[in-house]
Amino acid sequence: MSVDQTSWEAAVRHLYEDAYPYDATGPRRHENWVVDVLALMARAPDPRGWARLDDAAQNPEREASPTYPFVAHPPEYISSRLQEIDRDSAENLLLALTDDGCTLSNLSRFTESEGELRAMARTILTRYGDTASFHTNVNKPGHVSGTLDFTGTSPTTEPPATRRSPAPDEVI
Repeated sequence: MSVDQTSWEAAVRHLYEDAYPYDATGPRRHENWVVDVLALMARAPDPRGWARLDDAAQNPEREASPTYPFVAHPPEYISSRLQEIDRDSAENLLLALTDDGCTLSNLSRFTESEGELRAMARTILTRYGDTASFHTNVNKPGHVSGTLDFTGTSPTTEPPATRRSPAPDEVI
């Protein structure tokens, strides 16, 4: 299954229109994909030329720190703070990140049904293929290992939140 640029960008823009987002996909160039995450945090271009949402792009603090609002860390620091999650948890994470509370209760602010919003999240994930693996720094463990639960209070995080694709040309 594949997704076209228009559908993917529409889903990203709609879900994150009221958030303070940095939603982007960067090129996959290294065996250790965490190095690619660092490049993405420094605003590496999308390998397909698709849109990104970057509310901090015009912030004057970016002149002093190109990775703003992220802090530049070595790959070991980042990888030690990430956990792999399943695809359903990645879908829930995309929906939870539509608001500062990082819970699924924020879906009530949308006019669309939960099913329609989940379809948008799946559209975003489709870009990365069926074999993509997903990683995050969000610490909100579900009842099963490798899952997250966004039904309760706000989760804790370890910087930076990350999702990735094993595709040879992209990291998100």
